[in-house]
Amino acid sequence: MKEYAELQAISNFSFLRGASHPEELVQKAHHLGYRALAMTDENSLSGIVRAHVQARELDFHFVVACGLTLLCEDYYSSKEPPEADICRCLVYPTTKEAYGTLCQLLSLGKQRGEKGECLLTLQDFLGFQDDYALVLIPPCFYSLDAYSSSYEEVGKLSLNHREANFTEYCKCIRDSSRIPDLISLSFTKNFSHENSRHLESVHQLGRHLSIPLLATNDVHYHDSERRALQDVITCIRKKTTIEQAGYSLLSNAERHLKSVGEMWRLFHETPGALKRTVEIAEACSTFSLADLTYEYPREVCPSQRSPQEHLREITWKGAKERYPEGVPKPVEALISQELELIHELHYEKYFLTCFDIVAFARTKNILCQGRGAAANSAVCFCLGITAVDPGKIDTLFARFVSKERNEPPDIDIDFEHERREEVIQYIYDKYGRDRAALTCEVVTYRHRSALREVGKALGLSLSVVDVLAKSLHRWTKCVLPREAIQDAGLNPDCHIIQNTLLLAGQLLGFPRHLSQHVGGFIISEAPLSKIVPIRNASMDNRTIIEWDKNDIEELGMLKIDILALGMLTCIRKAFALINRQRMQANQSHLSLASLPSEDAKVYDMISEADTIGVFQVESRAQMSMLPRLKPRCFYDLVIEVAIVRPGPIQGKMVHPYLQCRLGKKIPYYPDPSVKDVLGKTFGVPIFQEQAMRLCIVLAGFTPGEAEQLRRAMAAWKKKESVVSQFQKRIFEGMLTKGYEPEFIASCIEQLKGFSEYGFPESHAASFAMLVYGSAWLKLHYPAEFAIALINSQPMGFYASAQILDDAKRHGITVFSIDINKSSWDCTLNISSQGDSYLYKQKAIQLGFRLIHGIQEREAQLLIRARESYGKFSSLEDLWQKLHIGTHRVQRRLLFLLAKADAFQSIGLSRRQALWAIRALPVSPTPLDPLLRQPLSRVRLPKMTKQQEMFADYESTSLSLRSHPLETIRKLLSSNGVLTAQDLVTLPRSAERTMVCGAGMMLFRQRPGTAKGVVFVTLEDETGMVNLIIPPETFEQYQRTVLMASCLKVSGNLQRIGKVVYILTHTLESLDQLFLEDTSLRYESRSYSY
Repeated sequence: MKEYAELQAISNFSFLRGASHPEELVQKAHHLGYRALAMTDENSLSGIVRAHVQARELDFHFVVACGLTLLCEDYYSSKEPPEADICRCLVYPTTKEAYGTLCQLLSLGKQRGEKGECLLTLQDFLGFQDDYALVLIPPCFYSLDAYSSSYEEVGKLSLNHREANFTEYCKCIRDSSRIPDLISLSFTKNFSHENSRHLESVHQLGRHLSIPLLATNDVHYHDSERRALQDVITCIRKKTTIEQAGYSLLSNAERHLKSVGEMWRLFHETPGALKRTVEIAEACSTFSLADLTYEYPREVCPSQRSPQEHLREITWKGAKERYPEGVPKPVEALISQELELIHELHYEKYFLTCFDIVAFARTKNILCQGRGAAANSAVCFCLGITAVDPGKIDTLFARFVSKERNEPPDIDIDFEHERREEVIQYIYDKYGRDRAALTCEVVTYRHRSALREVGKALGLSLSVVDVLAKSLHRWTKCVLPREAIQDAGLNPDCHIIQNTLLLAGQLLGFPRHLSQHVGGFIISEAPLSKIVPIRNASMDNRTIIEWDKNDIEELGMLKIDILALGMLTCIRKAFALINRQRMQANQSHLSLASLPSEDAKVYDMISEADTIGVFQVESRAQMSMLPRLKPRCFYDLVIEVAIVRPGPIQGKMVHPYLQCRLGKKIPYYPDPSVKDVLGKTFGVPIFQEQAMRLCIVLAGFTPGEAEQLRRAMAAWKKKESVVSQFQKRIFEGMLTKGYEPEFIASCIEQLKGFSEYGFPESHAASFAMLVYGSAWLKLHYPAEFAIALINSQPMGFYASAQILDDAKRHGITVFSIDINKSSWDCTLNISSQGDSYLYKQKAIQLGFRLIHGIQEREAQLLIRARESYGKFSSLEDLWQKLHIGTHRVQRRLLFLLAKADAFQSIGLSRRQALWAIRALPVSPTPLDPLLRQPLSRVRLPKMTKQQEMFADYESTSLSLRSHPLETIRKLLSSNGVLTAQDLVTLPRSAERTMVCGAGMMLFRQRPGTAKGVVFVTLEDETGMVNLIIPPETFEQYQRTVLMASCLKVSGNLQRIGKVVYILTHTLESLDQLFLEDTSLRYESRSYSY
């Protein structure tokens, strides 16, 4: 029987070289009946887990391998390297130990070079020899041009010289190999004009060195149809075009996976080379990624105690602190059950590590809070990792940890986003960089990036590529209707444009590069570099592994998410402002834990959707829900956080819940057990835990099986067979208990609706605590809260301009940036009126941080000079006292301050200051006041109000003077356009009547659950205008919605409480009214949720 194993194939994880996903290669090899497949990506193991998982599902033999590019000179010992050569070989570890050695070798090369590089020499490889099968690639079968991106000095040698060198390299590797019988020479039939001569040369070399030959097809893509894409990605890598690429492109479309019969036909003269592929594959069957073992660090517990003992001790100690009046019996039972299961699954060290990290943060006064499924854990609550009391919500530990889940837990911990780096560096310092690293994030080609790169490779001009890319938006794939192409001024029948769109669609989802995950840490007992290669991240003092979160989950590795949350930073800064004043007034300190609970006025404010800046409930979707749901207690906030999510929306649960909540519909409970699960949510499942409990009580699932179902539902498109098995069991289980088929079908549809988007109740409760805390601060300390929000930017939904406008609407005075009053941050300005701090007049003093282009170091030097010498009396005085480096740097700072109109306290307007700065001496000296005459005031034309406003926006993206709409209000009013305030105050009788509004574009949202509806928020000088744009209207006015900065709209008025909307019929861009003021900085954002 003819057999074959392909042992040389690269995927798209050989970035911009391979044109197929790892899964596609495995699927095709399995379909063709191969004995095995090896993926030999260049200096990388980043795609092997995906291939391993696909092979496991198909019960197919996947060989772990890597292609190495080695410099064959002592490249690092000489400042001017000699002419050098490279050697390429394919490495196949046959044992777990050999795989670990290969990972360490790759880690050495990746940490030696810049991001994305792997710099290795032949000497390095010889020093890391292990039980490898090796395939050596003769230089006639690869080009230096294709594989020497990291070695710019390589490539000057002739092929004859390289072939002579290769003979010596082969001898050197053969003589040092631990398994010389598993060394082979590769050869392939690439149908080049010199292929026959090359084949004969390799045969002679093999006979001379007594090294067997091994046949490969040097696979670059799984199917010949990918040839065009392979050419394009080559051009992208080489930064050239198809017309200019020349010999950089492969000469034909033969580098795909061919049938076994075709391979035997091609290599019929050398059957031994084909049999050799199977021999090597069999030799490598002694190792797979399933053999990898992973252990969590041990140093998290005292030397005299076991992890189990230590975890139990600190958990019960924490329980007593959490419940000073005694641990409730139900909570006590939960803790005992969890501790038993944690011990059974050997997760104690994982929980202890999380406890250690949180304890460190607390010692540094860094706010932190666990969330996600971990908030289902009573143990996490007692350890202080999470803040959700298991006695107050229905936790389900199986959502977090279960036997059936067969996957490690995943604890997410939020830290202040400005101080998270301290926690990250603590982890590196404690465990070492060889045992701790961040997971990677595979950055893939998105719609516009794919289209831009493919368009340039096919030779389109940059202007045409730009027009095409801007015609796409984040809610479409690389598909443009003829009308859109014509609207862009292009010919839809042009074959280059058609091919650009086609190939860009194929490039979508391809790996572009590896970046760092937002915070997922892997920590191990043994060196992590023996499990996966570690490389440098782009950020200083950070390293990442080559696998992403899905890869490590498949291999059962434990991850801690060290996440950044801006609201925690904001809350800490707000409390710092508040407590500084409370301390002066001899009042007690406030904290999140000490806030008065269930403040009715807080819920009044939230119910009126007065929530700009409030955590999680500041989006337009949340604001539209708040007046309908009208939260009156903490649990209502938990529901509010969870209900505006795709899961409940897709499951058609929102409307039934609101109807029951408002008493317009009676909740339906088919039996008491269902009421026990859904009673708090009026018979409607809102949370993931509820959906899981329904499976338990209705269909007899165990908690672990219910979690398996939830995870299968989350990937139902990929695992339809698994989901169908669960659905069958649900149907049969519920039918046995006497439920009607219609009710069963509706339950299954609701479960599908949750998919991966439903919220755990525990997670919603964690977020609800921050919702209440931030809302309380906004209500009782609006100035401090606004300051903290601005000083914590970037974060949240709104920019500083909208936060300040909201503060002014709440009666807060705002003072502009000034050289004699401002600090780096915005600060609190308190008048002397009133006896109590609470009743004193408060204002916001804007800080230098809002000025575009200014650096904190420069601003701090200005502040230090002001503190040392007193307030500046003139521009010359400031020039003399500032010492921030060269006169050029100092002058640049003054220009930035002048553009921000920060010289008002010394009597200079923006224009006067800009003029005066140009007259300052080249370099300030102590004699300047004596030798130089005071600068005479020049009569400069005064800037108009509109010019001042636009200059404000150019410098700081906000203006305290006026709003852009004010400058055209007369024109708008004459055309019947109402202000946002007018729309809110219209009588009820005006609902559904035609109205006109206008405003600057703030947000566009097109949730996947909205069936094509687009939600837009505009802003005018009086507030915000909310638009609902139906799909057909969006298609008609797509370019206007996506490109315009200022819109005029007409449509029907709709009202929900105090929140009004315009159901939009027509839209018109007003940008032309601002063309003469090109400095307007009014940025808009698009969201897909």
